[in-house]
Amino acid sequence: MVLTRRIGQLVVGLFLYGFGIALMVRGAIGVPPWDVLSQGISLRTGLPFGLVTNIIGAAVLLLWIPIRQKPGIGTVANVLLIGPSAQFGLWVLPVLTDLVPRILVFALGLAVVALATGLYIGARMGPGPRDGLMTGIHRRYGWKLWIARTTIEVSVLIIGWILGGNVGIGTLAFALLIGPMVNVTIPWLMVPAAVRDPELEEVPT
Repeated sequence: MVLTRRIGQLVVGLFLYGFGIALMVRGAIGVPPWDVLSQGISLRTGLPFGLVTNIIGAAVLLLWIPIRQKPGIGTVANVLLIGPSAQFGLWVLPVLTDLVPRILVFALGLAVVALATGLYIGARMGPGPRDGLMTGIHRRYGWKLWIARTTIEVSVLIIGWILGGNVGIGTLAFALLIGPMVNVTIPWLMVPAAVRDPELEEVPT
């Protein structure tokens, strides 16, 4: 029963995460740093946004090798599911032109991503590739978590912006608000550690 809940949380959380990204993209007031990179590469290559998201996730996973970070089931699912769900969202959501609807759609996307993060991290089935890169660098090289995260996200943001990704007020809003929001959703949706199946994966930190 507990495993069923964990798998359900993982799958629903990853789908909602991708859909939340699509909402923020349709808001067109700026997107999170990693999605700025995905947008930039998509614009330069002509590849679909969702496919680029998958490719970046797989590439980041390869960076786990030198830092000796081990993936869990949730890590692999993250790479496989978020891209298609984001692409699905872009397919069903209309392009918006008026500013107020765009702001509202972005805000909804931010809320959905916060909820989705609580679901998939709360499932305790392994960190996403980007989170695992941050924690892996922290463990391997002793960097503080905030330094590792800031360095990674600023780097991908700059590269994505140079490539043409959408940097705007939404990017800043995400950076400022996502931390406090997931600080609520993760504890709320966390599967109790006492009923975790330790042989399946490593818990994200």
